[in-house]
Amino acid sequence: MTWTAPSRSDDAHTLYAMAEADRSTNPKSYSLDPAEVIERAVAAGGSVDEFVGDWRTGLEHFCGSAAEDGRLNALGARAIGEQAVSKLIAGAKGAARIDEDPSIATKELLPPIVITGGWRTGTTFLFRLLATDPRLRALLPVDLTQPWRVAGLTATEREELLVKLDETPSPLHFLNPTLRSVHDHGNRLPEECVLAMGVDLRSWGPSSTVRLESYSTWLAGEDLGPSYRAYRRLLQLLDDGDGRRFVLKAPAHTPELRTLVDTFPGAVVVHLHRDIVETIASGASLFAVFRSTFSDEVDPVDVGRFQTDQTELWLRRAAAYADDPHSQGATIIDLAYSDLVASPTTAIARIYEAVGIEAPADPEAFVDAYHRARPRNEHGAHHYAPGDFGLDPGLIRERFAFADRWQT
Repeated sequence: MTWTAPSRSDDAHTLYAMAEADRSTNPKSYSLDPAEVIERAVAAGGSVDEFVGDWRTGLEHFCGSAAEDGRLNALGARAIGEQAVSKLIAGAKGAARIDEDPSIATKELLPPIVITGGWRTGTTFLFRLLATDPRLRALLPVDLTQPWRVAGLTATEREELLVKLDETPSPLHFLNPTLRSVHDHGNRLPEECVLAMGVDLRSWGPSSTVRLESYSTWLAGEDLGPSYRAYRRLLQLLDDGDGRRFVLKAPAHTPELRTLVDTFPGAVVVHLHRDIVETIASGASLFAVFRSTFSDEVDPVDVGRFQTDQTELWLRRAAAYADDPHSQGATIIDLAYSDLVASPTTAIARIYEAVGIEAPADPEAFVDAYHRARPRNEHGAHHYAPGDFGLDPGLIRERFAFADRWQT
């Protein structure tokens, strides 16, 4: 076993130690007891009468699992509590904006392009490449987390907001700079739908950053329809009416294809896939690095086991949707990672044809411009091996024989 948690700088060690000391003297600020999280949400300007959907049940499962399963350090406990608070408030503020103007909820949206698939299958590359097309719109972190703040801003006002946000560097860059080599992030980089979803505390996103065993088990039996419908309303709030089509992305859409299509009829869904051993091993590496930010007890074998189980659940659900003769309402494009890497221009041509709009006039220049702006391995290469996470390639291939169509 060769995986080790990313090293921390002396300054980061100091910050972690300060948080542990503060938790000893100020435990309520770090508590994941649902009642105390609600108190903090109300103190931050929220109201229990305005939170969205069946949020109490979601909060209880989310916070309970984080407290029991998460193995969180003090910064992790604080961050997860703040995440729950921000979700509740985001849902309430977004709903309030729509209540002020009910026409938002009836606004027509062009069917989006949705990028999904297994972890580390090229979803981020394809998503951010398409986002450079001025006819399409991909959402930035502030759009996803504070849509009520962004909706209706002029281009100048939006730029002023981004400049202000740029003045405060991401704490993740300081706490865990290794993250940028496995998933670069920043105020001006389009991000995943999961940042906005789950205002009722139902989302597949958090399990990528925190160990959430019981929450993930509970979530598998939940109907995420309300969460998806809330996300659609958020897009209606953000839509500028300028004719741009949203391009969305999240691997976490993979197990929810039916709900996704019901929510966005007519969508073009690009399902990326890759060799299954690579998919699971690279996903486990990503999860392990993410989790190491908020936990000092990341077990790589445990991460590999979780990643394998979750991938099987997601692909079985995707296969059930794909094999159902009654599944309709969207165009599904299966795209192999190897084909995307070999010829990005061919891949995007398939997508533009399915959407019904012209591909960029010079597709080679379109792709080259992206690569010049975002060089591969700009922040370091991502290295991993199946054995780092206790994974046996032969056993994995046997276990995932049901998904042969998605193993290239």
